Amino acid sequence: MLRRPLLLPFLALPLAAQAPNQPALAETLGFEAPPNGACPGGWSCSVPGTIAADSDVVHGGNYSARIERKADSPQQFSTVTKSIPMDFGGRTLELSGFIRTERVQDFVAFWMREDGPTGSVGFASMQGRQVVKGDTPWTEYSISLPVNRDGRTLFFGFLLSGAGRAWTDDLRLLVDGKPVWEAPKVDRPKTIIETDQQFDRGSGLTLDNLSPLQVENLTTLGKVWGFLKYHHPQVTAGTRHFDYDLLRVLPQILSAGDRDTANARMLGWIGTLGEVTPCRPCARLDESDLSFRPDLEWISDETALGPDLSRTLRKIRDNRTAGAKQFYVSLAPGIGNPVFQNEPVYNNVRLPDPGFQILALYRYWNIIEYWYPYRDLIGDRNWSAALTEFLPRIAEAKDRDSYQREMMQLIARIQDTHANLWSSLAVRPPVGACQVPVVIRFIENRPVVAAYSNSELGKATGLQPGDDIQQLDGVDVSKRVQQWIPYYAASNETTRLRDIGNSLTKGDCAQALSLRVRRGAATLDLQATRVMPAQIDAKISATHDRPGDAFQLLSPDVAYLKLSAAKMADAPRYVNSAAKKKGLIIDIRNYPSEFMVFALGELLVDRSTDFARFTAGDLSNPGAFEWADIENLQPKEPHYTGKIVVLVDETSQSQAEYTAMAFRAAHATVIGSTTAAADGNVSQIPLPGGLSTMISGIGVFYPDKKPTQRLGIVPDREVRPTIAGIRDGRDEVLEAAVREVLGAATPDAVVRKVANGK
Repeated sequence: MLRRPLLLPFLALPLAAQAPNQPALAETLGFEAPPNGACPGGWSCSVPGTIAADSDVVHGGNYSARIERKADSPQQFSTVTKSIPMDFGGRTLELSGFIRTERVQDFVAFWMREDGPTGSVGFASMQGRQVVKGDTPWTEYSISLPVNRDGRTLFFGFLLSGAGRAWTDDLRLLVDGKPVWEAPKVDRPKTIIETDQQFDRGSGLTLDNLSPLQVENLTTLGKVWGFLKYHHPQVTAGTRHFDYDLLRVLPQILSAGDRDTANARMLGWIGTLGEVTPCRPCARLDESDLSFRPDLEWISDETALGPDLSRTLRKIRDNRTAGAKQFYVSLAPGIGNPVFQNEPVYNNVRLPDPGFQILALYRYWNIIEYWYPYRDLIGDRNWSAALTEFLPRIAEAKDRDSYQREMMQLIARIQDTHANLWSSLAVRPPVGACQVPVVIRFIENRPVVAAYSNSELGKATGLQPGDDIQQLDGVDVSKRVQQWIPYYAASNETTRLRDIGNSLTKGDCAQALSLRVRRGAATLDLQATRVMPAQIDAKISATHDRPGDAFQLLSPDVAYLKLSAAKMADAPRYVNSAAKKKGLIIDIRNYPSEFMVFALGELLVDRSTDFARFTAGDLSNPGAFEWADIENLQPKEPHYTGKIVVLVDETSQSQAEYTAMAFRAAHATVIGSTTAAADGNVSQIPLPGGLSTMISGIGVFYPDKKPTQRLGIVPDREVRPTIAGIRDGRDEVLEAAVREVLGAATPDAVVRKVANGK
């Protein structure tokens, strides 16, 4: 259930980690070290010009760190960052300190990130938990993070997102309640990823145009490499740097003159991994409660593989040891979504590099093949064909941007809204750092101005809510959309258009956008100035709920609750406040601020109520997904007895969808339009070149095993906004919910009055 935060876990932070010497680190944490230019001493500062050591506003000592951002400041946030080696043991890390703010429009936060040999292994932030904005006096805050034994470097810092001024001072970094320099020292053993460094500076592989034979042989190699990665005992035990094993064998396969020669070289390569001994006990696939089984028929195809290679692969498959661990993947405790560890991101490799680009394709393709719970739902082109199709496209990409865009198109093939190439959205078309300060939604299948993302600047464009955008810079919008669709990963078309609408007006900050719009019967040509991201309120496009408090009484008979602001601790209060009302409208046209499934859901049922079941992978049987237990709600007091109406639309994604499933089981009527259709805890996938993506990591289904992925939460009553309604400032979905509560005979004027909270 995803809430996508600032992408700090994915940021490359190439800082020199220095051992935590007591006097030096204590001085740095207190911001008392001599400043390095404007930057506080001992810290790294990003973005330049927004951060300074401040001697006028302090909590203690002579200096604090000040971040000051304006609406047009570059990037989304500024941060002061420090790093130290994780050469200490313990259970819990804590970062605490004092914060003061002035006119902060978005938020400030402490954050920590643990990096292992291959990427992030732990992250914590105040974001979403302790929202600090506006004007606040010096106040102490803290965050904590389990000490991860795979961590090698700890990054930590203080950030300001959006405009405003913020100070921090007198930080403390503790391990189990004591200063970090007092923590016991630990000598962490190195993995094969750290000791095998042959290709750290690049693969050395060069390619021109791959021949059909080379593509065929590389397709086979990609499937064999992935099979071995998750089945061969030497690889699953972590004794081989299997990325570098691939780079060693690639030239041999590329130079093979025919398929038989390539297969023979693969067989010889497998021999270097060592003999596979008979398993005791052997892993067996229990098919009694399978969602779907591994797709391994190809290893028996002796025509394609030759008898010797096929026989060897089948022997490896049949001698899997039961309960063996996997070096490159594990399952999250208590949840079951895959965790892809020991997968280096190779930030330092210079692109283009055909070897590492092929590695990226193989890594991603095999993760989907063996660990994606919705592999059976991949759309109209089968997944095996995608490997062949994208081999020349990704291997021959001539620069970093084209490599990223090819990976985007591959990722889009699995049709999962969680699965965008999140590290690389800056190169996704339309390209540009700025956009027109309006919210675009596809209404009646047309891109329509739905609101202003900055009221003053939006009105200055001349655009009005309800304007139907016909052309951008003289090109029909429909043509632009068709060009961009392959780069937008989404579970359904509604969500793809949602994301395209959010990017539709992006472009060069210095260049105005020419628009042709239809306004009623008139056609207008306008010039709109693009603005910086900091001048736009992104929350306006992310939610379609009512402004105001989380809980509202729209009339003496109708209560309203929006989950974007609801708190778990207040659930009983919401129910008591809605008691004796005819109905409670729960608006999930947003992302819930907290996990309300059980906190509120159990107050809506009067008996044990099943609402979902999951599937999860099996480390002993890669590619198999098995049914897990059913989730249910247990009744608690105070119990709400009135009518329940749930509102959803294309902004309802992941946790929002899971919440809607639970409330629907409580006999709620769901009104609105199909949701984003991406449910399940997410799993991050690191890719070569410092790229990152995600997948929906567990399968989420109704108790009767009916799917939600790619279908979404289908409403009981479909109600969509209209262009006329947008123009008139009406919330037609909320109006339909009010009518559901008050009755079909309620006059339109009464419904609209209640929906407006009057």
